[in-house]
Amino acid sequence: MPSYTPPLRDMQFVLHEVLNVIEDLNAIPQHADLDADTLNAVLEEGGKFASEVTQPLNLSGDSEGCTLDKATHEVTTPKGFKDAYAQYVEGGWAALSCDPEYGGQGLPFVANQCFYEMLNGANQAWTMYPGLSHGAYEALHAHGTDEQKKTFLPKLTSGEWTGTMCLTEPHCGTDLGLLRTKAEPAGDGTYKITGNKIFISAGEHDMAPNIVHLVLARLPDAPKGSKGISLFLVPKFLVNADGSLGARNPVFCTGLEHKMGIHGNATAQIALDGAVGTLVGEPNKGLQAMFVMMNAARLGVGNQSLGLTEVAYQNALAYAKERLQMRSLSGPKAKDQPADPIIVHPDVRKMLLTAKAYAEGGRAMSIYCAVMLDKALHHPDEKVRKDSEDVVALLTPIVKAFITDNGFAATNHAMQVFGGHGYIHETGVEQYVRDARINMIYEGTNTVQSLDLLGRKVLANQGATLRKFGKQIEALIAEEGVNEKMAEFINPLAVLADQMTKFTTEIGFKAFANPDEVGGASVDYLRVAGHLVFAYFFARMASVALKKIASGDTDPFYLAKVQTARFYFARLFPETASLMRTARSGVANLLDTDAALA
Repeated sequence: MPSYTPPLRDMQFVLHEVLNVIEDLNAIPQHADLDADTLNAVLEEGGKFASEVTQPLNLSGDSEGCTLDKATHEVTTPKGFKDAYAQYVEGGWAALSCDPEYGGQGLPFVANQCFYEMLNGANQAWTMYPGLSHGAYEALHAHGTDEQKKTFLPKLTSGEWTGTMCLTEPHCGTDLGLLRTKAEPAGDGTYKITGNKIFISAGEHDMAPNIVHLVLARLPDAPKGSKGISLFLVPKFLVNADGSLGARNPVFCTGLEHKMGIHGNATAQIALDGAVGTLVGEPNKGLQAMFVMMNAARLGVGNQSLGLTEVAYQNALAYAKERLQMRSLSGPKAKDQPADPIIVHPDVRKMLLTAKAYAEGGRAMSIYCAVMLDKALHHPDEKVRKDSEDVVALLTPIVKAFITDNGFAATNHAMQVFGGHGYIHETGVEQYVRDARINMIYEGTNTVQSLDLLGRKVLANQGATLRKFGKQIEALIAEEGVNEKMAEFINPLAVLADQMTKFTTEIGFKAFANPDEVGGASVDYLRVAGHLVFAYFFARMASVALKKIASGDTDPFYLAKVQTARFYFARLFPETASLMRTARSGVANLLDTDAALA
């Protein structure tokens, strides 16, 4: 049976020793009194909930899956899921970072992000039920009417009700301009929504009495394409004036997808047959409102793979220390045993260290993004808000795509460490591989994220936002460039930072002549950018660890951090060279291939 230990020590290292988040958060009025002890205590309790309540349900939930009663359109979740959710609500976890005006605890977003990493490591399928509610909460908080906020936000904040986002239709996924769901005005301020949606995560379940669907649809006079999309709030049960549940709204689950992974989450086919909905935001501007939810979801999906990377690494490491196979090439290491534990073999260590490095780099970037989002939303200085917002926009596609690509690689490595036992369900590791695979697809495929990064976030403003983040890299290089002990970390970072400017300019000039060049280079470009960000954070982490060691601190955590950073720069970072070479090869070798693909 797999196990999970919340990575609290590494979280606290990133939060307090590398990023000094309390200083940033104290500059925000509503977090002026927050201290490290409080944040740590919350995360320690959150780790207990994840490891003791949801993790034991992960393997069984995968085996059992969800069940649809086609006569009633009701879905039953795996055994224990509903009780775990009741404990989640009772413990106040749903309200952690929500607005106190609606019953929230008002803690910073970064607290919720760290908590959700642990929930995802423990049980991604379960975590998706409350996780999607946060996106619905954010969209309504930003764009809902006063009446919508009054009626729905307290219930979403407490977790009493859950939320979804209904975008995808059978004929369209990413290209939402093709959607056909219709919204007809009912004459009383409401709309009748009719259409079919698919792939709706947590779209129907038995864990909460009401589900708040946010649905994209078209008004009768809407322009064609994405400019004619509106967003509607469509509850499973209508809500009476006194807040009690009223009639069942005709928004039904007609089927559950039979999936490769995340079996414990109900991925629903949804039919709306004149369902009553209310407009969120302005007519024909639904994507603007929905993108609040989608961007939150993209950060959340990166967090899902971060959790899976960590738990897969933990279990592979434990197995590698116990599994006896062959002898070390340099001679027996466990002389009292008939064979050596497989952790003595260099390639096993390479796989383990790859997963460890991807987890620790991803954690640093995710926590940093969460703090930047806190500053973007609440900092009193307008310039700080704008700069933070720009950095979050730049890094969001990297968080989503780079961390999920790495997560799939890491879980595969973990499975390989287990050998034949990794292919067996009972060990749990093959589930991590299956669960990780969806994260590269939904909430915008990783290719879409790459196009967003290169086309919209970099080239569209001539690299201005990239240079804004680059100034932080330059400051670190200037600070540590003369430190000989940091040379193995700073020098590669400095070289790539310089190359990145030239690389971006070259791709930009090619794209000006032929826009398809963006499509040909974008996936490789995003991985290079991801490594630039990881290298920056690994250099910062190595700097802190080396200073601790130099001061006489004998905590093995710091030596481990230096060794992990050294492995990252020596074994993973160098792929940037080949990625830049393939990106520079141009789009012709992809598009001038009609004969090859005939």
